Amino acid sequence: MAWQGVVINPLRSGLTVLGVAIGVASVVSLMGIGEGARLAVVKQFESLGSNVIVIKAHDAKAEFMPEEAEELLERVSGLKYASPVVRTNAVMRWRRARGQVEIIGVSSDFPELRDHRLVSGRFFTKWHVEQRSPVAVLGYNIGAGLLGGRSPVGQTLTLNGQTYRIVGVLEKKGPGQAEGIDDKVVIPYTTALKIAGKKTVDELWVKAESAKAADLAIAQLGRIYRRKLGFDATAPKPGDGEQQQMPGKEGAEKPVETLPAPQPEDQSKEEKPALELGKDIITITNLNTLVEEADKANRVMTLLLGGIAAVSLLVGGLGIMNIMLVAVTERTAEIGVRRALGAKKFDLLLQFLMEAFYLSGMGAATGTALGIWGVNLFNRYGFNAVISAEAVRVAVFVALGCGLIFGVYPAWTAASVPPVEALRR
Repeated sequence: MAWQGVVINPLRSGLTVLGVAIGVASVVSLMGIGEGARLAVVKQFESLGSNVIVIKAHDAKAEFMPEEAEELLERVSGLKYASPVVRTNAVMRWRRARGQVEIIGVSSDFPELRDHRLVSGRFFTKWHVEQRSPVAVLGYNIGAGLLGGRSPVGQTLTLNGQTYRIVGVLEKKGPGQAEGIDDKVVIPYTTALKIAGKKTVDELWVKAESAKAADLAIAQLGRIYRRKLGFDATAPKPGDGEQQQMPGKEGAEKPVETLPAPQPEDQSKEEKPALELGKDIITITNLNTLVEEADKANRVMTLLLGGIAAVSLLVGGLGIMNIMLVAVTERTAEIGVRRALGAKKFDLLLQFLMEAFYLSGMGAATGTALGIWGVNLFNRYGFNAVISAEAVRVAVFVALGCGLIFGVYPAWTAASVPPVEALRR
């Protein structure tokens, strides 16, 4: 009888189902877009490597000597790998083709430091770095494009007129991942310094043994560079045994150590450093913490999108309540006859609750299908969206809950009409 009450007015029931379906589809699709964006951001940070710390100088006068990378392995406990980083551009020539290409100069520890494997050949060695050998490891896109997909290992190309031998090709990371390494050429940092015409580097990468070791290393590195810049006279000097000095909990929790230049009023004219005042000189960043913070921020955004979409579910629930109240008013005579023939209040209550459940259930099923279709449509047009099982469960649960909750009052109203009064109407 409940099902007959739904299908007897197909247009009215269809519009009610559509209202619930739109709400469910909105929740599923919007939360899918938010979850896809979260996973994309997390994947982008994770592509940079785990337990990696980036030390970057923002003032030319505070740049690092390349040897400092090796010194940090001895001075800071828990570090496994270190590399100076040189970023520059060069004109690459391959046979008759030529064009600008981004160059990144690193040490032989790069594959282990950034968790980046090779698909062909091998990485250059420590000997290549020391001898300033003209060897190159290509990003995946460049390596795949030179010989139409065949391995270019053993071939030669020229960078700024100098011939380099290709010794390897890096594994594919994907668009926008690992700072676009797929479209770069990796060479020894000693050779890259020559191309850039520099003797110092503005960036150092170090990798810790574990996430906990990375947190501890952040504090130790902060003390080392505060002393280097003259901000902390109590910090240990090289050889004073920093490895045995464990920082406190407060220092270990800092994800980014920022070393700002002193403000003009803090020093006399004679004591002012040659660095630009009022800006960060060196930043020390734990990439693990950036991943966690990005994950938390995007989870909040996903929940916000889901909350906004859930408003339409509330509207759908109100539609169910409205249509059920109309049904009760129209079927008062039917209710009176049933009561007169012996139907109990519970029977009428159950019938009208089942009608509301049918409407919300059909809306939930239709909305889930529309939401999944919407997620696939977004993916087809280049958006990062995923079908979130959690979003589907939440949307269906809320839709069914709204149907039952908003159907209680109309059902109770129908069950409470006295038989004589119902027949009189």
